[in-house]
Amino acid sequence: MVQIKEEEEEMVQIKEEEEEIVQIKEEEEAREIKEEEEELGIKQEESDDEGSGSSRALELFTKLSDENDVSVDSSAPDTADSGDEADFTEGIDPLRDIAGDDVEETEDEEKKDEDALVPSVEDEGRGRNGLQSLSPSNGKHSRSDIHSGQEVGWKTEQESDRLPLPALRFLPNRRPGVQPPLSHGDRCPSPAELFKLYFNQAAIKTLCANTNKNAAKRLSAGKTRSWTNVTEREMCQYIGLALYMRLLKRPKVRDFWRTATIFQLSHPSRVMSRDRFLSVTANVHMSDPEDDAVNDRKKGSPEYDCLHRLRPLYDSLRVACKAVYHPQQNLCVDERMVATKAKLGLKQHIKGKPATWGIKLFVLCDSTGYTVDFQVYTGGSSQASGSGLSFDAVISLSNKAFLGSGYHIYCDSFYTSPALFSRLHELGFGACGTFRNTRVGAPKTKVNALTKQSPRGSIRWIREGPLLFIKWMDAREVSVCSTLHTAFSGDTVRRVSRAGGRHGVLEVPVPAAVKDYNRFTGAVGRSDQLIGSASWQRGRKWYMVVLQHLIDVAVTNSYLLHRELCGQRGQQALTLQAFQEQLTAQLCGEGSPSALTSSNLHLPVAIVEGASGQNKATKGRRRCRLCSKSTPFMCEACRLPLCVILDRNCHKDFHSCSKYRL
Repeated sequence: MVQIKEEEEEMVQIKEEEEEIVQIKEEEEAREIKEEEEELGIKQEESDDEGSGSSRALELFTKLSDENDVSVDSSAPDTADSGDEADFTEGIDPLRDIAGDDVEETEDEEKKDEDALVPSVEDEGRGRNGLQSLSPSNGKHSRSDIHSGQEVGWKTEQESDRLPLPALRFLPNRRPGVQPPLSHGDRCPSPAELFKLYFNQAAIKTLCANTNKNAAKRLSAGKTRSWTNVTEREMCQYIGLALYMRLLKRPKVRDFWRTATIFQLSHPSRVMSRDRFLSVTANVHMSDPEDDAVNDRKKGSPEYDCLHRLRPLYDSLRVACKAVYHPQQNLCVDERMVATKAKLGLKQHIKGKPATWGIKLFVLCDSTGYTVDFQVYTGGSSQASGSGLSFDAVISLSNKAFLGSGYHIYCDSFYTSPALFSRLHELGFGACGTFRNTRVGAPKTKVNALTKQSPRGSIRWIREGPLLFIKWMDAREVSVCSTLHTAFSGDTVRRVSRAGGRHGVLEVPVPAAVKDYNRFTGAVGRSDQLIGSASWQRGRKWYMVVLQHLIDVAVTNSYLLHRELCGQRGQQALTLQAFQEQLTAQLCGEGSPSALTSSNLHLPVAIVEGASGQNKATKGRRRCRLCSKSTPFMCEACRLPLCVILDRNCHKDFHSCSKYRL
């Protein structure tokens, strides 16, 4: 009996010890739950019963111990039978946790934060911390892994930022600038010589051959009365006259050959007669008419080329633009409109452009305004990548085989997207541009974002690998994406501010990406300004409008080459107007405009100079414009036959009488 009593006392003592162990374990468990809830910012619902949490912990602990047949000090990993118990063991309130199924990893920053919640090998088996957060089979998070407050927020300019390594290196395939042999030598080429680098002899010969074929076709169809084959020299004169008319506007083309007016011009009639000019204009053609007919029969099929009528000169000019000059490091991609209202499938409408209706071109320019490459937008594309029109346009113009690597490409919000900038970074190009908040991949978080009440100069940024998203508050919010810059490097910009009824100048912080974007993104605009300094006579055919634009591109690029070559040789460059005037005169075969100043004087000269013997009195005689009698004299400026003899001076009477001048 004594032995039985001792055994009972021993059992009671063991039971008391077990209860003490359970109580200590319960207190430790409750303390750990409270500490983790404070760290994760999770609020649990208050309970009327102060001991409900302890009871629940005790029940769960006892149940787990019984089912797994382990002692209270066992180090084996715990398990849970229900979702609520799993939430409890992880320290998550089921009423405030994120509901739903597994959530895939999408951001590197989120993965780093969530990895911090995954227990290490040493922590496995320490009660509830031994539960793993990631499934090794599918690599997904359970809903209990995503905690509120983990969303990546916008950072401020006080927080440091670094570009990812390795940094981009500028490695062009050729030395940027004018290419040899043009860059060698001390003499600066004439405007005509520079222009003929783009419209070379082969292009002029092709234009003449196709124009003659088109004229023969029209002649056989009865659409023209007579035709003489145009020569290469005559085609250059035709282009020169077209540039002359572009600089000097008249209401009608025929007005350039009017004589009985005070606004008469002598230059056009010396270069080419009016009827010849109009005849060439009606028949000029860039492609072979026979090939056009073959291509037209393919309309509606994938083999149809809607740019076939432009193709010969269009392709040769694109090649020439890249062969003569290699661009500087900073490039800009934008669209350009060639104004036309023709009934054409290529016609586009862009609201903010000077020419709202026309044919759209995607253009690549460098910082000087030089047109490096361009493409006519034709609608659908057989080479579409599925990433969108803007993506395809930039990638097709950014030819690494031609450019090299390390170039900086600037573009506006129509083109900017995380997918495009990531692809350019893979190709070795940096990129910078404004972006739209609705773009796929752009940050959508509102944590620490700018508001309308944010002061001017406030900066917020988020970096995702090489992509840097910046928001800057100026007069309104400016959003910029870049793979070239850090968030803030100490730059400032001046802004006028009004305070206390007075205006003052403030130095406002500005991201370097915004400053560089404003500096380099206007390259296509500068090119458009040079091209649009004068307007053409309106044409009836859409491909003639494009031909005029191709001539404009050649003239503008020629002028930019002239300006750079003069800078290299320390010479004074011509203005754009003086360059165009000299180019016009040289293409027309007139020489320098300074040599033509005497022709503006209305002096009587012989109709035929150098006649000898009996031919002096008879050769070249024409009927006087005023008295209708035969005369060997004419006005040098007006090119009109007028008598100059003792008994009558029709030359003087004609230029002094307002009746004839009008």
